[in-house]
Amino acid sequence: MTAEESPASRSLWRDRRFRTFWIGETLSQFGDRISELALPLIAVVLLDASAGEVGLLTAAVWGPNVVSLFVGSWVDQRRRKRVLLVVADLARALVLLTVPLAYLLDALTLEHLYVVALLTGLGQVLFSTAYPPVFVGLVRRDQFLEANSKLSASRSASFVAGPAVGGGLVQLVTAPGAIVVDAATFVVSAVQIGRVKIDEQPVANTEGHSLVRRAREGLSLVLRHPILGPCLGGSTTINFFTLMASALLVLYASRELGLSAGIIGLALGIGAVGGLVGAVLAPRLAALVGVGPAILIGAVLFPAPIGLLALAGGPTWVSAAVLGLVEFVSALGVMLYDVNQNALQATVTPDAVRSRVAGAYSTINYGIRPLGALAGGLLGETLGLRPTLILAAAGGVLSVLWLLPSPIPRIRSLADLDVPEAPPTAVDTLTVP
Repeated sequence: MTAEESPASRSLWRDRRFRTFWIGETLSQFGDRISELALPLIAVVLLDASAGEVGLLTAAVWGPNVVSLFVGSWVDQRRRKRVLLVVADLARALVLLTVPLAYLLDALTLEHLYVVALLTGLGQVLFSTAYPPVFVGLVRRDQFLEANSKLSASRSASFVAGPAVGGGLVQLVTAPGAIVVDAATFVVSAVQIGRVKIDEQPVANTEGHSLVRRAREGLSLVLRHPILGPCLGGSTTINFFTLMASALLVLYASRELGLSAGIIGLALGIGAVGGLVGAVLAPRLAALVGVGPAILIGAVLFPAPIGLLALAGGPTWVSAAVLGLVEFVSALGVMLYDVNQNALQATVTPDAVRSRVAGAYSTINYGIRPLGALAGGLLGETLGLRPTLILAAAGGVLSVLWLLPSPIPRIRSLADLDVPEAPPTAVDTLTVP
């Protein structure tokens, strides 16, 4: 076997287990894009929901993330985490199928949609907390960047084509029919993941430790860890400020820039292409400048372009071009940031607490998003849209202040990290060289 063909240098596309897992994940991502369009349409068109009721439906999807820390602490004690991924997929499929069934029985209500949103959101929390230990059992440490790049690329592709596919399905088979397709993608994902054989790590013995204690230990590890803590601080800061801008984006583009819905949609599509490009370039940039510097570049490129958007004006084509450029660069930046940071986190997190760490991240990182959106709305009304966008860009860039004093800027390669394993009872003394 030549050096080019060695297992360490082979592309993951040649790994049957990874291909099987990737197919399931990709189909599930496209299914998510369908539901993101179909559920609000059902609420608005079929149930005559108000803006507040649609907002409550969105909040119901995100709400379960506040318990991620406790779900992750429970998942850490489960031996077969791959099975939990399958259960999460099948549970979401069954919950979603109640929507078209209720529609056929003329029994569909907004309250039903709220319950569906909450339960599918809880299924996502279960999936996301069980995912990290499965991921590290699926690919080697030297493949973390490549694997994250490929999985992130398919997610970005779903944002490019997913809305168009979802819109076509809604037109062809109605919104409830599109939900059936989404449920089918979860079933296929469950089948694919169920076929993948991985080496799962043994569960650490935490007999006598309550769920609350395990959750507290996981949160303590994240906050006090020299790498995980700054990563969480940076991500939370970016998400707060970018959600401020996201809450105002459509309103600003429509009222201040005078862009039509079609042009706004086109610009957002262009932005999604930037995410696809960023996912592909992320490991290459890491190889060129180092993993840590690539994270810093992404942390700036993600929020900074929002400030340029606040300066947009003039003819319609100029405003549209600026919006498209801003979305492209911002989406590229978030992929440079996420792909490299996710690989770094996977490398430095001890096996015994991976799900707990994922839960702590979700609780804080996702929990801040609704607060950012609320702050954006409030500041948009008091300061104005343009000043709020400039504030969002500046605040987001300040995320680097979490990263610069940490070891992250000096990390060139994941292979250079020597990470000791620690049982969950020793998280308070865990250090990373």
